[in-house]
Amino acid sequence: MKLAFALLWLIRLLPMPVIARLGDLLGLLAYLLAGERRRVGLINLRLCFPEWSEAKRRRVLRHHFGMMMRLLLEYGIVWWSSPERLRRLVRVKNLHYLTELRDRGEDVILFYPHFTGFELCALRLNLEVPLVSVYSHQKNPALDRQIYRGRNRFNRAFIVSRQEGLRPIVKAMRAEHSPFLYLPDQDFGPRDSLFVDFFGVKAATVPGLSRISKLARAKVVPAIARRVGSTLELELYPAWDNFPTDDAEADTRRMNAFLEARILETPEQYFWLHKRFKTRPQSEARFY
Repeated sequence: MKLAFALLWLIRLLPMPVIARLGDLLGLLAYLLAGERRRVGLINLRLCFPEWSEAKRRRVLRHHFGMMMRLLLEYGIVWWSSPERLRRLVRVKNLHYLTELRDRGEDVILFYPHFTGFELCALRLNLEVPLVSVYSHQKNPALDRQIYRGRNRFNRAFIVSRQEGLRPIVKAMRAEHSPFLYLPDQDFGPRDSLFVDFFGVKAATVPGLSRISKLARAKVVPAIARRVGSTLELELYPAWDNFPTDDAEADTRRMNAFLEARILETPEQYFWLHKRFKTRPQSEARFY
């Protein structure tokens, strides 16, 4: 692990276009060698885009592997590069949708789906505002310590373990009206999940965005991390009106519909290697 950290420390010294090119080359190699992950990605794309040709799905997935390798290589930047470099690499668009709510004393949940630029963009946003986030511990102790340290390197993040529940999250949000950076768009198993359409396929989805916003009386502001060439952009959107409602399932479907629209803009940048449809309704056949 020390060797991997040393390599990332050195890679961060390279110009960003070089890191991007290196990520694309390593991504092609990973696409060829990582058969199981390739299989998962193709199943996901076949389920979500049955109208696409198989050639297009494979082309998008090859590109996606490159995006994922860029994400891995950028951890050296996330952990050790200067705030000045982060500001140069990541443009924040429409920050006022967030800051105006905070200035009015409103609590905010940032709906922040899993796009491949999410680590760099989240750290860049943390230079502007304090953030609350949930952390899942890693099996490797050294990696666990480094990721945790990196996400709080500016001492402006309140990081809650996934096992701690909602109360510490809401308490941290209210302390400084710190936005809660929330990533609820993966399969967390059947517990507390609803089966809600995602590209026309039933997907186990936690209705936490609806429930937490109701509990905290918080506004929901979507934020999307995008790669634009070799740099990145974090775009914030207006707070959702009439959210949450009394229908958690309808709220969760609204969340998925918004995410679908953003994925269609840059499909190669979404996390297709995750088993998004692993949890199935009873008696339904497995996809993977």
